[in-house]
Amino acid sequence: RERLNIFILTGIFTLSGINETMNYRGTIFSLTLLYYCLILFFNISLIIIIILDENLHEPMYVLLCSFCINGLYGTTGFYPKFLFDLLSSSQEISYEGCLLQAFIMYSFACCDLSILAVMAYDRYLAICRPLHYHSFMSKRRLSQLVCFSWLTPLCIFSISIILTSGLKLCGSKIQKLFCVNWIIVKLACPEADTIPNNIVSYATIIIYVSHGFFIIWTYMHLIRTCVTSKDDRVKFMQTCVPHLVSLVTFLFVIVFDLMYMRFGSTDLPQSLQNFIAIEFLLIPPLMNPLIYGFKLTKIRNRILCFDSTLTYKSILSQ
Repeated sequence: RERLNIFILTGIFTLSGINETMNYRGTIFSLTLLYYCLILFFNISLIIIIILDENLHEPMYVLLCSFCINGLYGTTGFYPKFLFDLLSSSQEISYEGCLLQAFIMYSFACCDLSILAVMAYDRYLAICRPLHYHSFMSKRRLSQLVCFSWLTPLCIFSISIILTSGLKLCGSKIQKLFCVNWIIVKLACPEADTIPNNIVSYATIIIYVSHGFFIIWTYMHLIRTCVTSKDDRVKFMQTCVPHLVSLVTFLFVIVFDLMYMRFGSTDLPQSLQNFIAIEFLLIPPLMNPLIYGFKLTKIRNRILCFDSTLTYKSILSQ
């Protein structure tokens, strides 16, 4: 009751999960800061390489650039606040800040899936309909698809957060390291009308499950095409395998987190609960630029060329 009164007066939420790591905060802070710096370095490096090299101004690489930008967007919504909480004696966040963080977390995850769906469509056109690729994937169509992959989740979750902001809350403790819209809705008073929130949630699920079915449809055609052609198999291994690894990893960590959040046990150690909660902020943002950087031939050659240039200049300077 005292916490609830404080929330009513100040509009402050309390995050949970960090106090149990009190004895290791210094170590966790150092490792988290290092990890976040690696995420920033690899994603920004890939973005700069794609922007500066005109040979990479192709749909597949433009979509990859958008993918990396989204990785920066999502992790920036979590890591700076988490690092600050590790140094703070109390883990609190304002009502407005909590809604903003919930918006970023959800839109980041769904934007990832939208971009993966557009990438699958791009690979389908390139391998299954190569003669029509450039007419279908024009600059205008590419711009429309990139806008779709960003604006769809941003619009959906703007509506969701606006509905949540209208709820009267009877709780102030977020049982997570960061704010999640579904948990905020659970804090609503019994008399609050959460039916519109549920409708938007189910509509969102339908939209993004349809994204998943679309990706499955494209890969059915891709596999059927590649089975009969050696050249297409090589192209599939070079360009589709990184996409497939990113997709499987993303779906695994997101579905696992959602299932645990809905049905998981609270008897697990807090450190394990924390890891489950932030899997989608740990693995994909760092793994994706590494996979694409090493697997895609043009990007790998560009990186090797850059390293060779630096080595040559250092030799000349000596």
